[in-house]
Amino acid sequence: MAEIIRMPRLSDTMEEGNIIAWLKNVGDPVSPGDILAEVETDKATMDLESFFEGTLLHIGVQEGLVAVDGIIAVIGNKNEDVDAILASAGGGKTAPTASESTPQEETGGTDTRTAQSEVKDANPAAQAVVSSDDDRIKASPLAKSIAKENNINLVNVRGSGDGGRIVKQDVEDAIENGSSATSSHSTVAVPSGQDLTIPVSQMRKAIARRLGESKFSAPHFYLTVEINMERSIAARNEIKALGQHKISFNDIIIKACALALRQHPMINASWTGDTIIQHGDVNMGVAVAVGEGLLVPVINNADYKPMHVISEEVREKAGRARDKRLKPDEMQGNTFTISNLGNFGIEEFTAIINPPDSCILAVGSIMEKPIVKDGQLAIGNMMKVTLSCDHRVVDGASGAAFLKTVKAFLENPLLMLV
Repeated sequence: MAEIIRMPRLSDTMEEGNIIAWLKNVGDPVSPGDILAEVETDKATMDLESFFEGTLLHIGVQEGLVAVDGIIAVIGNKNEDVDAILASAGGGKTAPTASESTPQEETGGTDTRTAQSEVKDANPAAQAVVSSDDDRIKASPLAKSIAKENNINLVNVRGSGDGGRIVKQDVEDAIENGSSATSSHSTVAVPSGQDLTIPVSQMRKAIARRLGESKFSAPHFYLTVEINMERSIAARNEIKALGQHKISFNDIIIKACALALRQHPMINASWTGDTIIQHGDVNMGVAVAVGEGLLVPVINNADYKPMHVISEEVREKAGRARDKRLKPDEMQGNTFTISNLGNFGIEEFTAIINPPDSCILAVGSIMEKPIVKDGQLAIGNMMKVTLSCDHRVVDGASGAAFLKTVKAFLENPLLMLV
């Protein structure tokens, strides 16, 4: 019996999938576990696995977008009637790709290039306007002659005639005012640039949708604090000197935030509309920049994990995130997110809350600054962090108390061992 293969929901936020390539052709035998195609979701590129045995009888969409549950293939016995199977499944139509409709069909408009061509043919004067530099400037023959004799660049002359046309008086005024070819506004040949149309990936669509919803539905407010990272730098150098583990400043920040969340459970919470959920686990989302946007791998139970374990997990998941090979469950369940742009030299910024979190911490770079220490002017290694809060869940005092705890951990790393 034939089996209809539909676009599965490969992530919790997926609404459509983009078929990149088929690894099987029509007529190929298929067994359970075989990979049929590569599908780009809003979070990763994933393999579409077969759960059936038979022959690939039909491919509905060779490449392109397909809505979740759209028909993409049929697997069955060689002699089965594919048309009848598709008709019984819903009118015999598979999900259309974006290329099946044209802008003219969708809008009822005419071909833009044809329209432009017709305009040019109907108006020879318009063609002359763009044919040369002289024709681009509206000026009387006498004005052009006087300008040429006096070495005046008409580009720098404002016309007072009809439609901005330059007349004799305009050129004479320019001569009196000292406008000449030696003006700093000399003509420079500039090549014509071309616009680049970039197709929007599934990931970018998801980023736009989710963060748009977050920004305009959750009332954001922001709290910024400056942290002296002197002791965190010293602790990291000591760990590095031991030669056993590689710890980054981001790893230290993740651990500090995870421990602080355990002390401030309201920050580790989500808004559902009717209820607020204070999460029992502390699962840290770590924003990772990839080619088409960003992904957020999740470090589960970060408050219980040693710092070197956090470091290894972040590096491993970040690497797979950049290759778009993270599994959906590795990007779900976050209760708090950290976005760190310190490596890019950004001193301070604000981040949009990553649903379903109620807060996100934006981390800037560590910068040497003059500070007052023990009543004396000194150089300090200072770092600014900004907490974005959903005011439906978190109040200013709660956010400030959380940042105070994070600051204490980072300025005194030994407190994280207590």
